Formats: sequence, C-alpha cells, structure tokens
Amino acid sequence: MHPMPEDWDTAVAVVAHPDDLEYGVASAVASWARHGKTVSYLVVTRGEAGIAGMHPDKAAPLRMDEERRSAAVVGVNLVEFLAHPDGLVEYGVPLRRDLAAALRRLQPQVVVTTHFGLTMGDEGPVNHADHRAVGLAVLDACRDAANGWVFPETGPPCTSVRYAYVASMASPTHFLDVTDTIDVGIASLREHRAYLDGLVLQQRAVMVSGVAACSEAGGGPGLVHAVCRGSRAGAG
Repeated sequence: MHPMPEDWDTAVAVVAHPDDLEYGVASAVASWARHGKTVSYLVVTRGEAGIAGMHPDKAAPLRMDEERRSAAVVGVNLVEFLAHPDGLVEYGVPLRRDLAAALRRLQPQVVVTTHFGLTMGDEGPVNHADHRAVGLAVLDACRDAANGWVFPETGPPCTSVRYAYVASMASPTHFLDVTDTIDVGIASLREHRAYLDGLVLQQRAVMVSGVAACSEAGGGPGLVHAVCRGSRAGAG
C-alpha cells in the first residue's frame, strides 16, 4: 500500500447515513483537520429509519444533531443532508444530480465515500442497499460534476477533484496513519448516543480500532493504527 497523498487542501466525505463515517473514516478526518485541511460532510439521508421503536419524524432531527456534534469533534464545521429516504436510496439520475450539484458547490480536491460492493469484505455480510447505491453514485458524480454538459442546471463544472477514495475495501491501495487520532475518532462515535443506545459502546470502539488497524503481519504498513483506502485517482 501507498501513503495517501497530502498535496490537497479541501475534501468532502459522502455517505448514506449519520454514523457511517465514524467507523474509521472520522479518525482520518481528525488527522487531516489537525494538519490544516478543510473537510466537509455530505450525508445522503437523515437516518430517520435507523432507530427501532423511534418514529422517523423524531429520529431524523435527533440523528442529524448527533452527526453535527460528531463532526465537530473531529474538526468538521459543515455537514449537509440531502434528505433522500433512509433505507430506500436508489442509484440513478436523481441521486447523481444531487451529488454532482453538491460537488460543484463545494469544489473539493478529495472525495471520500464508503465501500459499495455487494458484501462487506470478501466473505462478510451483505452490504446495506443504501451504501451500495451511494458509493457508486459518488464516483459517477465526480465525473458528472466535471462535465459541463451533464446537469448544467446545477452550476458550473467542478474540475477540482484530484483523488477519490473508497473506505472499507477488501483490497486497499492507500493508508493514512491515524495513531494520534484514533481516540478522537472513537470520541466522535460516542456522539451518536441515541443510535447506540442499548449497544455496548466498548465493542463499537474495538470495531473502529479494528477497521483502522493495519498490522505488519497482515501485510499493512506496520503502523499502530492506519485508515486504509482504495483509490480512484483522477476521478474528475
């Protein structure tokens, strides 16, 4: 694997739900923020269908607030929500249009999203349908946003994207040392109190550490903690 390049200043992390970024990516965001980079969050849904026993009308504002607090912990000041229906996100032109519009508005140099494969890992459980739709649409939207003839009503082209990274891929190509910020990433997860209610938080913290651990024995870069990414460089 290769170290993630640092020759950029602005990034946007795009995911389906509040809390998706807190299982590893947030530790990387905290590291970037410490080094003066500006990262924004773009969340496709409001997470309204994510809490069993809580009506979506109550869950949505609660989860949005939790994500804003979580983002603040790692140094993110801007969190936007697209309000696509939680659990029913569809890959297609409307989603690509909304994402392209956001990229044109934010003009990032780096785009980060999460794994969109059928399963989580080679032999893991089936990936959430929203994750699959959003991850693929994000990569397509990078190209859409750069093409002035596609969705021209959403603004001038965004040609600033230099790197697109996909978290949680089975065969990562790049890594970032987050040894100094893993605790901050876990702290950001703790802000999702309502969502994690009834769960053993320590188990979740261990999960984050596991996602962000690349051991030398496992073929990684030999760091205590590292966030690993698959790269789609030149996505614009």
